[in-house]
Amino acid sequence: MALALFDLDHTLLSGDSDHAWGLFLAERTIVEPEIFEQRSNYYMAEYDAGRLDIREFLDFQLTPLVEERYEALAQLREEYIEEKIQPLVTESARTLVAYHRGQGDTLAIITATNSFITRPIANLFGIEHLIATELEFIDGAFTGKIIGEPCFREGKVAKFNDWLARSGCEPRGSWFYTDSWNDLPLLECVDHPVAVNPDAVLECEALRRNWPIRRF
Repeated sequence: MALALFDLDHTLLSGDSDHAWGLFLAERTIVEPEIFEQRSNYYMAEYDAGRLDIREFLDFQLTPLVEERYEALAQLREEYIEEKIQPLVTESARTLVAYHRGQGDTLAIITATNSFITRPIANLFGIEHLIATELEFIDGAFTGKIIGEPCFREGKVAKFNDWLARSGCEPRGSWFYTDSWNDLPLLECVDHPVAVNPDAVLECEALRRNWPIRRF
């Protein structure tokens, strides 16, 4: 059996789950809409340009989780999955996941987005293993802090290696599908790197290194 890793945003989804969560909260006026949208768009541009300060972004993105009761957040998350995420799940992505499942491969989603948002999304795809930014949860509430390091760039490689050690999975024959050049450190660690809907930088790297390019 091989290991098939999937990035989430703009790979298995035809959009960004973090960004969609922020806009969803703004629509519900859980956050101040105009200010939140401006800052969310700013961080999206910083990510695309490779300048994102991930800890600064997390401080911004996790604030609503601290200010709301968990029960209310869980209900909001259900509505967010139905309204914002399910329309972003493409048939091409489902077909890709089904192909690797049919091969008997071990499937895992690996994403910088936090696990509170992404666990239900992994469930939509029937993928058990999720490697994500983990949130500190104490006495029934989020603290606004994360556990360990963010699952981002080199941190994604570290999280992947930690998961390998815990799970006992073998990295031989591994695949990784992603859209972003921020994932180059992990792409270089697998046997079969694949660029999916790649940004401009990743597309150039994929062409230079003769990596497959797929467009959903």
